[in-house]
Amino acid sequence: MFANAALRAALRSSAGALRLESGALCASLSPRLWTCSPAVLSTPRAACVAGSFALPPPVRHYARGANKKKAVPESQLSDLSPTMLKKDFAAVPLAQTTDDLVRRLLSLELASHSEKLQLKTEQLIAKVQRDENDRNSVEVQVAILTARIRNFQEHLRKHHKDKSNKRRMLMAIDRRKKLLKNLRLVRYDAFEKVCEQLGITYTFPPEYYRRATRRWVVKKAFCIKVFKEVQKQKAEQRLKMKPSLASAETAKTKAVDTQ
Repeated sequence: MFANAALRAALRSSAGALRLESGALCASLSPRLWTCSPAVLSTPRAACVAGSFALPPPVRHYARGANKKKAVPESQLSDLSPTMLKKDFAAVPLAQTTDDLVRRLLSLELASHSEKLQLKTEQLIAKVQRDENDRNSVEVQVAILTARIRNFQEHLRKHHKDKSNKRRMLMAIDRRKKLLKNLRLVRYDAFEKVCEQLGITYTFPPEYYRRATRRWVVKKAFCIKVFKEVQKQKAEQRLKMKPSLASAETAKTKAVDTQ
């Protein structure tokens, strides 16, 4: 009984001594191991290696280039004044004498994009139409297609993935190209006037639509060479046949004279 109590007391005293020794050791080592200047601690990439902080190599941060804004072309509707009346009310005399509030409601200031486009189309038609009642000539059709094509181009600058409207724009361009080609053959003076008034640059189609590959160029050169050789042989045959034809004619004339 007494032996067990003495053994427990001895174990407790040894454990307390071990705790005190370990605490004193940590206190003596902690100032030496983990002391560091505040400048080093403030760095985000400071790393602890073998009980001390190791600084990483300096990193150069190069300045980024300035983002240059692309010059956006002006819209075809930018020249329309907001005080202009809409297409349906431009010819109404009462709309000119109304008060400011009603006139503002009827003007382009509160108009939609489609209403502005209608007024712009009318302005382009007025530049090229033959007379006041002309609504179906080739010049008027070209003006309508031009306003529609420019509207599609402005839309596709913002929404370049809109495939359906891109297809409609290409169809309108092909239609206008056919009309201009026909107008150029029939009435050249009207063709020049339309291109000048609407600001259209007419480009001629290429002679060949196929891509000129190396094989195609060699084949074409060989065909031209063969054609020249054939023409040369035919010319030589004609020269050989001329004396025989001349002798035959002289024989005929002699036969006629003898008779």
